[in-house]
This record gives sequence, structure tokens and C-alpha cells, in this order.
Amino acid sequence: MSDEQYAIREGLEALTKFFVNDGTLGDTLLRVSEMACEVTPAKYAGITMMVDGSPQTGVFTHLEAPEIDEAQYATGAGPCLSAFRDRIVYRIDSTLEDDRWPAFASEAAKHGILATLSVPLVAREEGIGALNLYAEAVGAFGEEDERTVGLFADQASIVLSNAQVYWDARQLSENLKQAMESRDMISQAVGILMVTGRHSSTRAFEILKSASQRENRKVREIAEEIVTRVSGEADSPG
Repeated sequence: MSDEQYAIREGLEALTKFFVNDGTLGDTLLRVSEMACEVTPAKYAGITMMVDGSPQTGVFTHLEAPEIDEAQYATGAGPCLSAFRDRIVYRIDSTLEDDRWPAFASEAAKHGILATLSVPLVAREEGIGALNLYAEAVGAFGEEDERTVGLFADQASIVLSNAQVYWDARQLSENLKQAMESRDMISQAVGILMVTGRHSSTRAFEILKSASQRENRKVREIAEEIVTRVSGEADSPG
């Protein structure tokens, strides 16, 4: 067994054991996205799901993922949405040349993303979302990656299906709203670090993740602390 095959097997086994009991849905989806990046050439990943009747990238491993996805949500056309709706895999080998979803491809290329892979998440024969992978190299994803991610998505779908068992429709929506609120808080913290430390958005996000790992706390908690501290300083006299 090659190192890559071993890593894939380990990732699948770990995901199979990852249950949604004492964590939020956002935590579960984030772990799914992180694992997807570990077993593919993807630089980062995100998951498209319905939130209050509209498609959203509720969870992501990098802030640029939802920024890119906004182009397809605004136009109603893109590989993530198509994978969700059609329940089949969509691959873009080059965002510089693909003409199926011009708005999405253009936005992705602006962010340095030259290849994408969108894999449907299906449970009980119903589409429940799409796992979206983003890479910086043209042709980054091949047929073997599609098969590998397909297996991975099957396991991810089981986890998400279990989540829907733990929470009824209202609770599911509330958890997704929390994920969106966390995204906004993280974005604010990144902006603060960019201004105060003159960091790029990528470096600022890495600082948050490093602090989270070092202190064994969630990224959103670190972000909220930064925003609260700065807001308090801004409100103070002088």
C-alpha cells in the first residue's frame, strides 16, 4: 500500500468514527472539509448547503472559499450548485479556459484558483450538499481524485446524515446560522490583523489558526476575543 493510499484509508476510517454528538454541526463540517484537503491536492475546501432556503458556504477551511462561491450564488450557476442539484461530480480543469460557469471561473482565477472539484453529498437518495475543493494548479484533479473524493464524500454524507438525525430541521438551521455568524466574526478578526499587523488575508487567517491550535480553542473564539478587545479599545475615552 502506498503512502497516499494509506493516508486516504486513515482519513476515511477517522471520518467514519467522527460522530456528531457533543459538537456543533459547524464543527463537524469543518473537520470534513479539513480531511478532504488532507487526501487530495486541494489547497482549501468548503461545503455548500441550504441555509434558510438559500445556498451558502456555511463552513470552509479558508476565507477565500466563500468569497469565490458568492459569484455562483449571485448568478445561480456554478459547479458547486450543479453538483448539489444534479448529484453528480463536476470538475474544472482550468478556470482560465472553462466556459460553463464564466462568473464563477473568473472569480476563482482572480483568487489564484485554477482548478476545482465539486462532489455531491447524498443521503437517502437526496442531495444534502456539495463538497467543493479548490487547487492552485491547472489540471490538479484527475479521474483518480474523483474516485477517491467520491469515496470520501460517501463517508461525509453519512456524517451529515447523522447530524440531521441529532437535530430537527429548526435546530439544523440554527446550527448553520451559528456557522455563518462564526464566519463573519472570523472575517472581522482577519481584517483587524491585516490593519494592525499589516498582514495579508492569508497570513492573518494562518495566525488565527495557529493561535487556535496553540491554545486548544476554536478559531471563532480567538476571533471573537480579538474583535471584542479592539471594539472595547475603540469605545474607551482617548
